[in-house]
Amino acid sequence: MRVYGVVGWKNAGKTGLMERLVADITGRGFTVSTVKHAHHSFEVDHPGRDSHRHRVAGASEVLLASRNRVALMRELRGAPEPPLADLLGQLAPVDLVLIEGYKREPHPKVEAHRAEPGNPLIALEDVTVRAVASDAPLTLDRPVFDLDDTVAIADFILAEVGL
Repeated sequence: MRVYGVVGWKNAGKTGLMERLVADITGRGFTVSTVKHAHHSFEVDHPGRDSHRHRVAGASEVLLASRNRVALMRELRGAPEPPLADLLGQLAPVDLVLIEGYKREPHPKVEAHRAEPGNPLIALEDVTVRAVASDAPLTLDRPVFDLDDTVAIADFILAEVGL
């Protein structure tokens, strides 16, 4: 499976870049799935809904299905977070999986970077960051793209994964 990541510190533009990349790459006729890592607890359903009530009652997994989408929620209940490789193995085959987060995993990545917060570049310490998309000029030993140049970033990623 071809995978490529988007990493960066909070408010660096990761999610916006992911959204634009998915739209651009699917617009070229490729199929894309995404994986988003969250560093905190999150809810995908709402209190009072049947699915939420099932989970609160103790269900290990709750699968919601309709003619428009399927969602599987798995409660870890103290078990360790599954490795990224295991999660990728659960996805249906596609041309490319874009991963937001998981910056410590060994897959290739592009770093989203905004100068304003003053965060250090992840790329300086991580060779798996193959390029940086920034809102400010940078001089690095790898490609640097304008954060808003989605087409160039998509071209780079597709070339990197052989599509």
